[in-house]
Amino acid sequence: MKLKNEPSVKQIIMELSENISRKRWREVVFCGFGEPMMRFDCVIEVTKWIRKHYFFLKVRLNTNGHGFLLNPKRDVIEELKEAGVGRVSVSLNGHDEETYNKVCRPIFENAYKSVLEFIRKARERHLDVEITAVRVPEIDISRIRDLALKLNVKFRARDYIPCFY
Repeated sequence: MKLKNEPSVKQIIMELSENISRKRWREVVFCGFGEPMMRFDCVIEVTKWIRKHYFFLKVRLNTNGHGFLLNPKRDVIEELKEAGVGRVSVSLNGHDEETYNKVCRPIFENAYKSVLEFIRKARERHLDVEITAVRVPEIDISRIRDLALKLNVKFRARDYIPCFY
């Protein structure tokens, strides 16, 4: 999906209010081609609206885990929890810092350590946390699975899907 511009909070809420079906929807997920935490305030506002009007819906954030780096000086995990995000899926495509930096090419220094801190803090605040990793030759999936076990969070391997646009 390619958009010409980023929708406003008001536009997102309007689309949701026109399309949410109490019978079909069980969860709303913030994800996509890009990092939802780059629009942290939007995630928070839309989540609060969802939880107010559709309290039965679960809200999940799919993220690269750079929330602390993108939103310094904010209590990111607490704000997510207070807004109503219940589940967090963190893409951790590296079994160690060197591999992570090679595969993901983060723009931030110490990104890998920050992602691990994000996962730990989300778990400590009792969010339902899942680590995911894409099956590519550079990544040792079993080591990431072991890390998830050590951090006491779920793990799910994802298949690589080549770019289709």
